[in-house]
Amino acid sequence: MAKKKNKLVIVESPAKAKTINKFLGSDFKVQASMGHVIDLPKSQLGVNTEEDFKPKYITIRGKGKILQKLKRGAKKSKEVLLATDPDREGEAISWHLARALDIDESAKCRIEFNEITKKAVQNALKEPRSIDENRVDAQQARRVLDRLVGYKLSPLLWKKVRRGLSAGRVQSVAVKLICEKEEEVKAFEPQEYWTVDVEVKTENKDKFKAKLYRINNKKFKLKNKEETDQVVKELKQTDLKISKIKESKRRRHPSAPFTTSSLQQKASTNLYFSTKKTMYLAQQLYEGIDLGSEGAIGLITYMRTDSTRVSKEAQNELRGYITDEFGEKYLSNQPKKYKTKNKSQDAHEAIRPTSVYRTPNKIKEHLSKEEYKLYKLIWERFVASQMSPAVYKTLTVDITGGKYKLRAKGSQELFPGFLKVDTTRQSKKDELLPDLAEKEKVDLSEVTPDQHFTKPPPRYTEAKLVKTLEQKGIGRPSTYAPVVSTIQKRNYVEKENGKLIPTELGELVNKLLVEHFPDVTDVEFTAQLEKNLDKIEAGEKEWVELLGEFYEPFAERLESAQENMEKVELEEEVTDEICEKCGKNMIVKHGRYGKFLACPGFPDCKNTKPILVKMGVKCPECEDGDVIERKSKKGRVFYGCSSYPDCEFMTWHKPTKEECPECKQFLVEKKTKKETKQYCINSECDYEKIL
Repeated sequence: MAKKKNKLVIVESPAKAKTINKFLGSDFKVQASMGHVIDLPKSQLGVNTEEDFKPKYITIRGKGKILQKLKRGAKKSKEVLLATDPDREGEAISWHLARALDIDESAKCRIEFNEITKKAVQNALKEPRSIDENRVDAQQARRVLDRLVGYKLSPLLWKKVRRGLSAGRVQSVAVKLICEKEEEVKAFEPQEYWTVDVEVKTENKDKFKAKLYRINNKKFKLKNKEETDQVVKELKQTDLKISKIKESKRRRHPSAPFTTSSLQQKASTNLYFSTKKTMYLAQQLYEGIDLGSEGAIGLITYMRTDSTRVSKEAQNELRGYITDEFGEKYLSNQPKKYKTKNKSQDAHEAIRPTSVYRTPNKIKEHLSKEEYKLYKLIWERFVASQMSPAVYKTLTVDITGGKYKLRAKGSQELFPGFLKVDTTRQSKKDELLPDLAEKEKVDLSEVTPDQHFTKPPPRYTEAKLVKTLEQKGIGRPSTYAPVVSTIQKRNYVEKENGKLIPTELGELVNKLLVEHFPDVTDVEFTAQLEKNLDKIEAGEKEWVELLGEFYEPFAERLESAQENMEKVELEEEVTDEICEKCGKNMIVKHGRYGKFLACPGFPDCKNTKPILVKMGVKCPECEDGDVIERKSKKGRVFYGCSSYPDCEFMTWHKPTKEECPECKQFLVEKKTKKETKQYCINSECDYEKIL
């Protein structure tokens, strides 16, 4: 029998295998499991609720060849090391692999690392451990909980509402939050109020702006034009003087390095990335990018984390970099430690670059445009976290006259501190006030009363929903992106102008679940389940015990709902589009990729077609087709000709019905953070205007 030489290292993805393979010598072989190879069956519940919730695990369909390859590799190797992701799910994958490959679970077969660098991998090889059964139990409990809810509630919804619906433990709470927010928006009644801005002039003819701040030294609310006009009239007749000047310094401190949640939020607000896109790009940066002469290397630490902790080694490297690059004055006096939320498992470090010396510009040529943007965001946030605060000089000026007090504010940046690096938090331009003195008289130069209306509470964006789920203890870092994606894919929620709005279907399903399964949709109940999962990982609670506590009342409610939940018929949305095959008005259907038109004569007539959102203008190239809204493969909205592929006209910017005053073509609208601009679709016309 041939002597076994190699050690086999099993990771989850081919990209990670390729990167790690370059760090290890000829004594090692690296293979990928392609994620889970063993799981609960899709075609049945796969959980025996009569025998302590015993799961029925099978080889995932299509993964048989992968598992056989891993078995052959294991037989030829003198040792197998399981290097799946360093979290509960990764631990469960290692546990399944150990059982499938006949590895003793108590053997030191498990290695983990928080970053895919040569040093981190080699250090991990020196400290193998046995599989953490508590962590496996916690993940198994989560998987079974989600299976029980999903596979018990979904058939009920199929029966009572319509086929194809699904319910999930965390997704149902997310939909409930969005529905509750929508109820607040609909119930909101705007209230009118007015503000008064003024421009005042000093004896030296210097002008500066101020706001009406107090009336009779109290906060005030001007409710209508009549009240405001009276105030304006009295102000104009009042002698004004500067009563108080207060000068102070204000410090603005950097933010902690990113967690999964804060990265998703920042990438959403600053880069306009969906949570799904952010995690996909972060996964690529983590698993390894080929940097040419340096080879493939992981650029960031593990991207599923709720901790802001940074290793001592990384912190020391960072502080040395700041000193060398910017000077001592830009370095915080003491190494900064950021508080981690109480609900955090603190299992991993914060998301940071694996080396601060790999600056975004140095490796830009090796990254895609989107990878570069996300890496730059992570790198800047990390570097800024150990820098000194920005310092401002602020000036507050109170101006009084009779019962009225006006206030003017000015600020000037004295020292940029961390803002020299963190471009996402750049401050506004200095707002300087002229030289002023207390008791100095000033005159009103201009008075501007403004009418306003209170605004309804803002709907959730993806970023705000993730933040709320985290604050309320719902889900964990690995669940945020899938939940946000799933509720949209299931047509329970739609995204309009970046806001999440429940559909009629979403509101209906939420109403039924809240009425018949209040625990499943209850925020506090779901958060407590997460705490109990943490207790299982800590060895403080048995996973079977948790499932028993959940399932008994759940099963009773399920039985009651089977009998008492009303059957609801969703009205089909009939359109004006006529089926060219049978002449019937086509209806809106919901499929895997969103809405589409279908003939109501199915199955006799199987005609379907996409829904075309017409922009109300003709194609400027072929002049026959309509400009319609389309979506790229990645889901990004663009505008093209309805005659495609015969006409390939497209633009990323939204067409308007406004006509260019110079060439009579239509205008398109382009929005940036600072302004909205319209310009002519005709590339030979230079007309544009700022809205």
